[in-house]
Amino acid sequence: METVISHSDFLTKTSGKKRAFLLLYKPDNDQNICAFQNIENAIGKSGKSEFFSADVSVVKDIHQNYGVTTVPSLLVFENNKLTGIIKGCHDSSYYKALTENTLFKASNNEDAKSARRVTVYSTPACSWCNTLKTWLHKNNVKYSEIDISRDQKAAEDLIRRSGQQGVPQTDINGSIIVGFDQPKLKQLLGIQ
Repeated sequence: METVISHSDFLTKTSGKKRAFLLLYKPDNDQNICAFQNIENAIGKSGKSEFFSADVSVVKDIHQNYGVTTVPSLLVFENNKLTGIIKGCHDSSYYKALTENTLFKASNNEDAKSARRVTVYSTPACSWCNTLKTWLHKNNVKYSEIDISRDQKAAEDLIRRSGQQGVPQTDINGSIIVGFDQPKLKQLLGIQ
């Protein structure tokens, strides 16, 4: 990831690029460090040239230009236009899918909801996990699943993010829902 020192520096470095990503962060808390490290892991040693970072405690003009009030935030640009802001820390596989442009995006028709990223954290022996996944299928919600009984790092990240050890937990665009809380799920997924 290449560091930028100002908004004009970022614009210069991304001029002519079809896609660019800019991580705004502060290296003073776990969420920010998590986002930085997971993006670095996702892009690997290639250090993809479309990834940039700016420490907002040093660089003061970027977040103001894009209305960003919380960090970490990953800004997504297509042809030098801001097309999305991804808040919080996500696992490396999410960032990798983002860079490879393989994330699910909602279709652009009138009935489509805005694109959403849904991840279900579960274990095979959890009956509520199965109930949640069945409910998501029934409501045509696409999601990815992480079995925390097989992924210790994901389990630790989840506990750090939510403060809870139980499953199921659902991450919807960075908001964590603990358990099978239908009213919250419906609200965040836009289900009537």
